[in-house]
Amino acid sequence: MQTLVLGSTSTFRRSILEKLQLPFQCAKPNIDETAKINETPQALVERLAIEKAKAVSNDFRNALIIGSDQVAVCDGEILGKPHNFDNGVKQLTKFSGKAVTFYTGLCLYNNSNNKISSLVEPFTVHFNVLTQGEIANYLNKEQPYNCAGSFKSEGLGICLFAKLEGDDPNTLIGLPLIKLVGLLKQHGVDVLAQ
Repeated sequence: MQTLVLGSTSTFRRSILEKLQLPFQCAKPNIDETAKINETPQALVERLAIEKAKAVSNDFRNALIIGSDQVAVCDGEILGKPHNFDNGVKQLTKFSGKAVTFYTGLCLYNNSNNKISSLVEPFTVHFNVLTQGEIANYLNKEQPYNCAGSFKSEGLGICLFAKLEGDDPNTLIGLPLIKLVGLLKQHGVDVLAQ
């Protein structure tokens, strides 16, 4: 079997990939994540997923490399990671009472034959109407500053939502596992046959 590599140092993506019970390695992609002028959210996350996978490919021979990237979109605006409390407050205040779509780009790159499979998986979160007190309390308790959208759905973030819409809840955490299983199969890896 080819070496499986996660082109990410995200602990969230790592824990999702561990669910498949396949051996894999992690590598840190060093890429510029700046959006291009007039680039749609979908094009941005797909491009970055591919770039992340390719960025680590020279460190591995005969590997299947997973790249992934995610952004949140609210009222047509792309929102990434907040990085601090103040930006978290701004994001969650903006999301209050609204639907926010998360786009997750996924790439599986086979560096032995240069084959790239990529896609974009949407997931929509409907937020409750949130008070400033609820937002501050949530941010202080969970400190989700390295998460697109300022929350962790696998933790207390679930208290912020009225409804979730999507094919795979793992998508919201950062790695669309159902789609990844399909891509792996296309590249000759049947997870349940391992």
